[in-house]
Amino acid sequence: MAAVTAANTANSPLPRRIAHLDMDAFYASVELLRYPQLQGLPVVIGGGRRDCDQRITTEGSGLPLHEIPLADFPRLQDYTGRGVITTATYAARAFGVGSAMGLMKAARLCPQAILLPVDFDEYRRYSRRFKQVITDIAPVMEDRGVDEVYIDFTQVAGGQREGGRVLARLIQKSIFDATGLTCSIGVAPNKLLAKMASEFRKPNGISIVHEADLQPLIWPLACRKINGIGPKADARLAAHGIHTIGELAARPRDWLVQHFGKATGAWLHAAAWGRDERPVVTESEPVSISRETTFERDLHAVHDRAELGRIFTALCEQVAQDLQRKGYAGRTIGIKLRYADFRGATRDQTIAQATQDAAVLRRVAGQCLKRVPLQQRLRLLGVRVASLVPVVAGAGAQQAPACSTEPVQGGMLELF
Repeated sequence: MAAVTAANTANSPLPRRIAHLDMDAFYASVELLRYPQLQGLPVVIGGGRRDCDQRITTEGSGLPLHEIPLADFPRLQDYTGRGVITTATYAARAFGVGSAMGLMKAARLCPQAILLPVDFDEYRRYSRRFKQVITDIAPVMEDRGVDEVYIDFTQVAGGQREGGRVLARLIQKSIFDATGLTCSIGVAPNKLLAKMASEFRKPNGISIVHEADLQPLIWPLACRKINGIGPKADARLAAHGIHTIGELAARPRDWLVQHFGKATGAWLHAAAWGRDERPVVTESEPVSISRETTFERDLHAVHDRAELGRIFTALCEQVAQDLQRKGYAGRTIGIKLRYADFRGATRDQTIAQATQDAAVLRRVAGQCLKRVPLQQRLRLLGVRVASLVPVVAGAGAQQAPACSTEPVQGGMLELF
């Protein structure tokens, strides 16, 4: 009888252990690797490259990056424009500075902060490195962006030990050894709880949540801690006297369905009780690939023709590089504009053969620009490719002659 029990135990499914890994202040941390002299200082990453940024490059200073004196770095107090913060070091966050905040507002809170431009190419390079470290150890990984992933620990060696802490420690150390960057990891029975857990001990922390921890650890948290509850939903919940996850869990499912609708009400009830059956998805097809930029000042199609033309061509080239790197081509090419008054406009065009060629993207996106008014000043310009198909190495995605990158003629398009 004992032998039967042991066999049954051996064949029983392992408890599900899902990790959410979030890199700590990722963009800022990458910059600190380049400029270690900024460690411990308030640093803000945001906006595009400016003339003053030449002082903090090897070309501009003549010094190795790690030897550039602090006096040569631009300060937030000198910034003028309407750029926003992409991220900030923890030292800057202590002053109330945070992601998506306007740089001018941040300058009032922390004028002494050092301001660095965003360098997405470098961040993507480090992103690929830390994700490769993870998949070498735990191959079931879901990519959730440049700085976060979900990992299924369930069947991986060490994934069950101490609730997943042993494997989390190994991954954390391996990423640091390979990149010099730290991360925070939450391990729980599902994605929903793992996402919350990864925030518990930032930076460089590991948090373990079991089903029995729901009431003491999760229910006291604000409803906004549930990924998917935004400001509007939170305000609606607060209007009913629901402020914490525990208070949400106390409401009957039927009551939530009645007040929030069938799908949302059912999801709110399940989330409050820590239920989430979503799998870790290792492969997902992107819907589209895009690049966009918000200008430091409003640009006009006539007066700023040359600058807009350079930006437009660069966006097309960047999207083409993204397509080629990810192994896709697309048939639907579009543009996105935002005018100075914050109104927006989008246009797209579908071509016969999928492409990943910058020249084709530039030509077709230029044709889309013919169909929007360009008399007003612009604050944002974007290029998007959809209707994606995988490209087999050596197969023919559409190419085009280099001359097609010249400005398209006709109407306002002659301006850029």
